[in-house]
Amino acid sequence: MITLTETAAKKVMDLRLEEGKPERGLRVRVVGGGCSGMSYELGWEDQAAEGDNVVESQGVKVYVDKQSAPYLAGSEIDFVDNTMMGAGFAIKNPNVKSSCGCGQSHQF
Repeated sequence: MITLTETAAKKVMDLRLEEGKPERGLRVRVVGGGCSGMSYELGWEDQAAEGDNVVESQGVKVYVDKQSAPYLAGSEIDFVDNTMMGAGFAIKNPNVKSSCGCGQSHQF
């Protein structure tokens, strides 16, 4: 359903250790907003909520709610450190039909 690159998984693991919460997983959601209509939201999660899809990728648990799951199917999360916008997580999503100019908002 959704995977992490080795680079993204390492960054998630490093961040978890910095916060002293090595057991945490990554929550990924698609939310309304942005100039193209939808955007991604990433956060920490300690356990699955009812209806969540939970996958493990590269040793990291990834939690996706049932509303976001269809939009994120087949996606890959990477961590990039060489963009003009700075370092951050990037989601490669085959379901995106168009994006805004800044790449932060998408249409599905």
